[in-house]
Amino acid sequence: MRQDDAALGMEFVPMVRVYNGHNWPNEKVLYKLARANRGRTWLIGNEPDVKWQDDCTPEEYVAAYYAAYHAIKRADPSAQVAFAGLSQITPLRLRYLDRVWELYQQKYGEEMPVDLWNMHAFVLREEANQWGVEIPPGFPDVKQGELWDVADHNNLQLIEGQIRRMRQWMIDHGQREKPLWITEYGILMPPSYGFPPSVVNQFIEDSFDLFNSLADPALGYSADGQRLVQRWTWFSTN
Repeated sequence: MRQDDAALGMEFVPMVRVYNGHNWPNEKVLYKLARANRGRTWLIGNEPDVKWQDDCTPEEYVAAYYAAYHAIKRADPSAQVAFAGLSQITPLRLRYLDRVWELYQQKYGEEMPVDLWNMHAFVLREEANQWGVEIPPGFPDVKQGELWDVADHNNLQLIEGQIRRMRQWMIDHGQREKPLWITEYGILMPPSYGFPPSVVNQFIEDSFDLFNSLADPALGYSADGQRLVQRWTWFSTN
């Protein structure tokens, strides 16, 4: 598989899906896959903070991450394991992340082992029973977070703010010297909402310029010239 990656000029990064605190595929299968595909980077979960994606409370995600991480590492110590990409990095989503981080320490008596950090960078509304990404599972008393509107969807200042917020969180939790990937970002809205191809194309170009140039000696990753983002993936290309 890795030879095929090189021939294609890209790297395949497998994602483990998480449902109700369990992994798919399960740990037995993960072990076999990791042994057969050494040196991969594994993403554990996809937007567990969103009810129509992996829809996990922090408690459920902690249990799934622990099981997946150790199955993969037993099979292949050279594998890199990444935290799930939260849908966007806002104060509310960081509360979710804080709870995961704290619960892992409480349950397993050690700091959560993460080889690289992963985020999504959408600009969507956080409000119960409204369009957007709503409220993360496990926060039943919260009704609102960031009340972004459709017109904010391609606001690169808001996306830069998310990246800086995530990098600050990493510093605060002793994770600064690790890569940060954005494994999903892009335009989810149709032309009728104000996002015709010309707007989308400009957003792609401007976002690449931003991610390529975004560096900060107070926040960045020293192994990469203090840049804030090491890789990013446009969603989607189909």
